[in-house]
Amino acid sequence: MVTGEMGTDDVEGVAPVVARTRPTPAAGHDDVRVAAERATSDSVGARLRARREASGISLRQFARQLDVSASFISQLETGKAKPSVATLYSICAALDMSIDELFAAESSREAVDEAVVERGVSTSTGLRDALLKGWSASGDDRGHSPLVLPHERRALVLDSGVTWQRLTATNHTHSDFMFVRYDVGGSSTSDGRLVRHAGVEYGFVISGTLEVTLGFETYRMGAGDSISFDSEIPHRLCNVGDEPVEAIWFDQHYAHGGE
Repeated sequence: MVTGEMGTDDVEGVAPVVARTRPTPAAGHDDVRVAAERATSDSVGARLRARREASGISLRQFARQLDVSASFISQLETGKAKPSVATLYSICAALDMSIDELFAAESSREAVDEAVVERGVSTSTGLRDALLKGWSASGDDRGHSPLVLPHERRALVLDSGVTWQRLTATNHTHSDFMFVRYDVGGSSTSDGRLVRHAGVEYGFVISGTLEVTLGFETYRMGAGDSISFDSEIPHRLCNVGDEPVEAIWFDQHYAHGGE
């Protein structure tokens, strides 16, 4: 097992093993969730506001479209309120954006500038251009590596006790691969209603008891259980147990009217 930096005497024709630095002690799920609660609300709200304004939609018009109050949209965009899972889907559909886009951190150029500063290299050396073309000049790339360590996950903290953590290193327009957590009593909708959207969902429960309502049917999932369903079927997810639910969830998004 590789635990340190790669040696210089690499075997010709064999791809080098890229070692990633893990924090000590390792960050657990709770550590990541707490960090997410401190950092995500403002940035998500700012992205939503920027997308709304770029689409030429006024705040009041947007609120009417979503059937919510203008004050709620204002609080959401300033990080003072969190949306439910259902509201977030509605917002993304109205703005023609994927949920995965909300996980995006700083732009590629900003990430490169940060990395250049960390490496202590002058921005005039041309390293920035090399990094933007794929980090061809060096190896430790947190922004472009396909590997995601637990403490590096981008997270969305939603209303009613739900947290999503992206398990991919980059954005994917038509899919979301996530570690999800539902606190005790947490639900995908705060008012008990069912929601629907274009796509297919696949879920695997790691721990806890998750109740999944699909139309007129209700399924109770425990550790090791999996499920898949058409997201066009009205549905709701809820933690009905006495411990947090942790699960792996994959959403495949389709445009309305087909894949």
